[in-house]
Amino acid sequence: MAQKVALITGITGQDGSYLAALLLSKSYLVHGLVRRSSSLSTARVDPLYNDPNLHLHYGDVCDGQALSRLVAQVRPDELYNLAAMSHVAVSFEVPEYAADSAGLGCLRCLEAVRAAGLGASCRFYQASSSEMFGPSPELPLTELSPFRPRSPYACAKLYAHWTVATYRDSYGMHATSGILFNHESPRRGRTFVTRKVTAGVARIAAGLETCLRLGNLDAARDWGHARDYADGMWRMLQRDEPGDYVLATGEMHTVRELVERAFAFVGVEIGWVGERGSRGEVGVDAKIPGVVLVKIDPAYFRPSEVGTLLGDASKAREELGWEPTTTFEALVEEMMRSDMELVAKGDLLT
Repeated sequence: MAQKVALITGITGQDGSYLAALLLSKSYLVHGLVRRSSSLSTARVDPLYNDPNLHLHYGDVCDGQALSRLVAQVRPDELYNLAAMSHVAVSFEVPEYAADSAGLGCLRCLEAVRAAGLGASCRFYQASSSEMFGPSPELPLTELSPFRPRSPYACAKLYAHWTVATYRDSYGMHATSGILFNHESPRRGRTFVTRKVTAGVARIAAGLETCLRLGNLDAARDWGHARDYADGMWRMLQRDEPGDYVLATGEMHTVRELVERAFAFVGVEIGWVGERGSRGEVGVDAKIPGVVLVKIDPAYFRPSEVGTLLGDASKAREELGWEPTTTFEALVEEMMRSDMELVAKGDLLT
């Protein structure tokens, strides 16, 4: 049997690194698209660097010609489009770039596949997002739930999502969208709230900081582990028929719960003082009430907030045999343990 070839855009991100490791373990030849920057950005895939089946290429989903050349050169059996400006809050600051990378980037990938004459053979995965649902009166959310995007990022992802469906229906392409709910890991960037909390608590425990500043403590999300979700991506492209799939744990937790569990890992019980949800509310050490460890900072509120997101992955369970394997509690513990180790090694000094 011929060796399968995969191309991953966004391979140096959290999801891309887990997916690359999974595909290499299955004996794929893996090509990855790396966006050039003046600082090294390959840390997440450095452990895979010596694998002879891994090949990295400079490029960008915002550069259609370069992308087309790479697809024509690599001729992938599977293309996973994970590249995007993926920070919801930052998308309000750079909306045009968010639309270009997260929206048009998907279109360029699909067109690159068609231009290379691979429309009938290359299986395509698009990283859609639960943010497309926006605020919904009906929970949990499924593949059939209505979309109400509330950020430039979510609007761009919805454009890409419907583009995939259009190319699937119009050209008969094996094009699939994974509607992934929040998925985290020790590899998550430190500007995302989960990692901001675990890294911040680790630094506070080490005496490097005194206080954690956050936005909406009562925002609730369906949080799983990125490693599980990478497995779901691969499973989607092994199906004979393309389609859309929600990946989610079916459990919802608040940022407040995340904070409490992260501090509990270092032996600190958080008590909340002030009106719940107000800008004056603070989190204190329950054993030393005068020590403020958490403050609300208005700078971290989004112009438009999605309060709750909860997914129903029944279709993925039934058709893909996919199940999340990591609980919320285990996820926070793994992230805390990793960040405590990084602090001890001096890697989280700033």
